[in-house]
Amino acid sequence: MSLQQKLTGTGIAIITPFNEDRSIDWAAFENLINFWIENKVEYLVAIGTTGESATQTREEEQEVFDFVKKVTGKRVPLVAGVGGNDTHEVLDAFKKMKLDGFDAILSVSPYYNKPRQEGIYQHYKALNDAAPLPIIMYNVPGRTGMSVSVETTLRIAHDCNNIFATKEASGSFEQINQIMKNKPSDFMLISGDDAITLPMIACGAKGLISVIANAYPKEYSDMVRLCLAGKFEEALPLHLKYLDMVDALFKEGSPSGVKYVLNKMGYCKNTMRLPVVPVSQAHEAKLDGLMAAVANR
Repeated sequence: MSLQQKLTGTGIAIITPFNEDRSIDWAAFENLINFWIENKVEYLVAIGTTGESATQTREEEQEVFDFVKKVTGKRVPLVAGVGGNDTHEVLDAFKKMKLDGFDAILSVSPYYNKPRQEGIYQHYKALNDAAPLPIIMYNVPGRTGMSVSVETTLRIAHDCNNIFATKEASGSFEQINQIMKNKPSDFMLISGDDAITLPMIACGAKGLISVIANAYPKEYSDMVRLCLAGKFEEALPLHLKYLDMVDALFKEGSPSGVKYVLNKMGYCKNTMRLPVVPVSQAHEAKLDGLMAAVANR
């Protein structure tokens, strides 16, 4: 099976569960990994944004990678989140981290620095040339402050043989359409936005790296598989069923929303690392209502 085939469908940008003292809750983590796999997601992405990568050290990230690999036991493919806004530090992480057992790396475009497009290209070119595994680039301008343009994405896709996909979370269908129209045939477009995954797959995306599937892995994966099979009429009710929940999970920050839902389900504590804090009491009530509505549909 090719790497593209392995990573077609639903991947989860998995949370990192914490104890009250903000140490990693390994027991909850094991339960969650089994929950996700048993509910038939295609793959897991460890230490993405939803995993609170910004507040974990590289040493902690390595612990998470080792643990996820051990518990998964080759039952599903794995992607390691290794990114940053210091190109040389990311390259150093590539050298030092032990990523055997993982299939690919997800690496976000540089944030905060706000480089121009040439800087973004050179960053990914440097990562491409040193990559210990194939790379999924990640465009999420709402978090990074800079969008990877269509032109830069296509330049990377054509020039960088070790970068085989982009997780696209710009929300721009003009961008999505132009990437699909002009990319190499074997370069994958992956949705980075739960809410627009259905229309993105209709445009040619090969699946999703999801936040909501942390809490609702089975039905969201089913929705994606129906879309990939061209069964959009069957997929649409599932898409609409979770649309309000997707929106609510991000209203007061992520992963605050999805961790609250998982806490109510009994899977983890409602604990994040500062500066991320739990959702407000008013938003808890909103999420409670949506959980009930989803359960009753």
